[in-house]
Amino acid sequence: MQVFDLSVDGATTIDIGASTGGFTDVMLQNSAKLVFAVDVGTNQLAWKLRQDPRVVSMEQFNFRYAEKTDFEQEPSFASIDVSFISLSLILPALHRVLADQGQVVALVKPQFEAGREQIGKNGIIRDAKVHQNVLESVTAMAVEVGFSVLGLDFSPIQGGHGNIEFLAYLKKEKSASNQILAEIKEAVERAHSQFKNE
Repeated sequence: MQVFDLSVDGATTIDIGASTGGFTDVMLQNSAKLVFAVDVGTNQLAWKLRQDPRVVSMEQFNFRYAEKTDFEQEPSFASIDVSFISLSLILPALHRVLADQGQVVALVKPQFEAGREQIGKNGIIRDAKVHQNVLESVTAMAVEVGFSVLGLDFSPIQGGHGNIEFLAYLKKEKSASNQILAEIKEAVERAHSQFKNE
């Protein structure tokens, strides 16, 4: 959220792939009014978050089938941190659920977006060109679904097995556009430069 200078003050939000609730907690600390903590798993959300009246825990919930009616209030902000599933299955459902002009921070995990032949040993992608191709296709897909792509950066935390991951800032807009296409190559280069010594 700091990367893209976003505010959730007083907002109804949704944490897709909530797991233990790290991002749910961040949203509450930043004064979110209500957080829907959605996860396909069960019994993962931290106890203190389960007890918080501002949190609606939605366990064993497969978000790709989500509808507006599943949520008692319309979210205007969403975070996405999912594994073993492509964002192409999540974003269309989110478009149905999210308010117009709603904002999204999505973790793009190339290891779950690239073709099998592009993924290296132990599920790790080391090829910068593959990262670039994934980001180009994911951002193009987001625009097709109805989200403008307004920001991109690499995640300061590497994913499982040391995979480089990226953060995308999206906004639900009627005439969606990809405003970061020219920045993709540079973001990938910065990521590889940052992590090459680790």
